[in-house]
Amino acid sequence: MTASTELTIKAGIVGATGYTGVELLRLLGAHPNVHIHAVTSRTEQGMPVAEMFPNLRGHVDAVFKTPDEAKLDECDVVFFATPHGVAMHEARALLDKGVKIIDLAADFRLQDASVFEQWYKQEHACPDVLREAVYGLVELHRQRIRHARVVANPGCYPVTVLLGLAPLFQDTPLIDAQHIIADCKSGVSGAGRKASLGTLFAESSDNFKAYGVGGHRHHPEISEQLQLLNQGQPVGLTFVPHLVPMIRGMFSTLYVRVRPEAMDTDFQALYEQHYAEEPFVDVLPAGAWPETRSVRGSNMLRIALQRSTQDDLLVILVAQDNFVKGAAGQAVQNMNLMFGLEEGCGLEQIALLP
Repeated sequence: MTASTELTIKAGIVGATGYTGVELLRLLGAHPNVHIHAVTSRTEQGMPVAEMFPNLRGHVDAVFKTPDEAKLDECDVVFFATPHGVAMHEARALLDKGVKIIDLAADFRLQDASVFEQWYKQEHACPDVLREAVYGLVELHRQRIRHARVVANPGCYPVTVLLGLAPLFQDTPLIDAQHIIADCKSGVSGAGRKASLGTLFAESSDNFKAYGVGGHRHHPEISEQLQLLNQGQPVGLTFVPHLVPMIRGMFSTLYVRVRPEAMDTDFQALYEQHYAEEPFVDVLPAGAWPETRSVRGSNMLRIALQRSTQDDLLVILVAQDNFVKGAAGQAVQNMNLMFGLEEGCGLEQIALLP
């Protein structure tokens, strides 16, 4: 996909020392229309980025600066790869300077501030900015993203669940929207780069476990977007995430009941038609199943379908790289739209295999 030879976007990354931050640096460092203007870290001030992340040597020559030194207000766009609660305190000042914002945390994902406060245990600092924020799942909100000043990058699990289910919500849903099961698995890197007992090698290797069973922060995010797909009507969602002993990758298995009047639907054809023009959603042919290794390092999400021997049960299998389509790649896809570039610019990487 070609890029504009005229446009150069000055990009800033706040919180670039985590896994999502380095993935953004990897993608933006190779993007033909991006100049990395500022990379911030309070603890690593003065360190060359490539010293911390040697894979970027020769591609990113930026040096970590404090947010005050970095002059983020000189950027065209600022990515927040920070813990929840950071972007909302800095958003208004940047917007006043004409800077666009893409937040990879949860500050702007939930339109209801009270729901945000319930799940993230902090008061929302800028509900006025929240009201204008656009949920950054391109395949659902492409036109709104083109005109947005603030984009809320989706959570990784929600990308797989929402894109796995979206074709089933027509004018009348083809499934029983009150009984949706999302059985989701993520690699250990999804927990972030911070030191944590649960992600130590001896704790997570050769082990498989569920977590967040009693309630996970991505549940209200998925439910809110599914309700929009369902013509504003509530949905019933059971969402259980799991930790698998691999570094990166995400696999979601979705179980839904087909409505009686939709039993004759050719779901394979439905999905193929729905995503025919989507550059980063691949509906596999009947009888093929996605694997996490088939998307590693790429912005591609792969989907497969299986009609159960129980006539009314449809199983949807979805795989993505949790750091690319599930985070940084999705953010770059959003940036491309916001600045009028071709959507896939800088995102053509083929998955790594083996």
